[in-house]
Amino acid sequence: MRDLIASNKRRSIYLIVTFALLLGLVGLAVGVLLGNGLFGTIIALVFSGTTAFVSYWKADVIALRVSRAVPADPQEYERLHNLVEGLCIASGLPKPGIYVVHDAAPNAFATGRNPSHAAIAVTTGLLEKMNRVELEGILAHELSHIRNYDILVSTLAVTLVGAIALIADMSIRMMWWNGGRVSRGNDRDNGSNPLAIIGFVLLIFAPIAARLMQASISRRRETLADVSACQMTRYPPGLISALEKLKEDTTVTHAATTATAHLWIEQPLSGVGDAGKLSRMHSLFNTHPPLEERIALLREI
Repeated sequence: MRDLIASNKRRSIYLIVTFALLLGLVGLAVGVLLGNGLFGTIIALVFSGTTAFVSYWKADVIALRVSRAVPADPQEYERLHNLVEGLCIASGLPKPGIYVVHDAAPNAFATGRNPSHAAIAVTTGLLEKMNRVELEGILAHELSHIRNYDILVSTLAVTLVGAIALIADMSIRMMWWNGGRVSRGNDRDNGSNPLAIIGFVLLIFAPIAARLMQASISRRRETLADVSACQMTRYPPGLISALEKLKEDTTVTHAATTATAHLWIEQPLSGVGDAGKLSRMHSLFNTHPPLEERIALLREI
């Protein structure tokens, strides 16, 4: 388990660096296509760097606000607070912020940049549909994400994926409005500039690459968090029962978006498991492994 967590930390560093490089390349492409030479490129790169910096410090706040999470009142949600406190004492973790999302779908997520600056959010649907043992398994899963240092790269992805898509979309629209031309002193056509062609292709495919990277974040980490949760509670049947309930429930988590989908304990959006000719392509963008596989793995423990 320690080796897996150490490997997870290394992968997190690689993913963060790759996200930053992709964001920088998008900024460079914007400068080439829409800027005035070196000045436009520098402006675009500064904007990209600022986005990455702000993401590190504020991505967790953004994720909670996007999900419409509110602080869980200690008296109203006493059971929730007691379970989190007990698990934190058992695992040696500081107690994270506890939030509630008013949504009928049973789901939960963890966010933050490290165990000392972390938060857990659960939906009201989860609190209503899970018994104490099942809820403990779900909370242990989310605390495992915090202990395994999954939350930093997962939280950064919320803003970085959105920033890459936003910058690329705005740049392409500006090119369209400008008739595909860039002001470069002599007003040359972009079509004759190899760098402009490369930049345009990058702007088209960068959001797709970012989404694929986002999908790659959660798949192995979810499995590791499941196993870590059972180690934390010492009772695999609790999490197995919870995952079975999540599998049976088909409610869409309305508080989730494509930017935050990878944070939740299960795929929160509709369209999961779509069959047909494009099902294999759709699976490339799934942020979670199938619940059937996760349950089967836990049964072997």
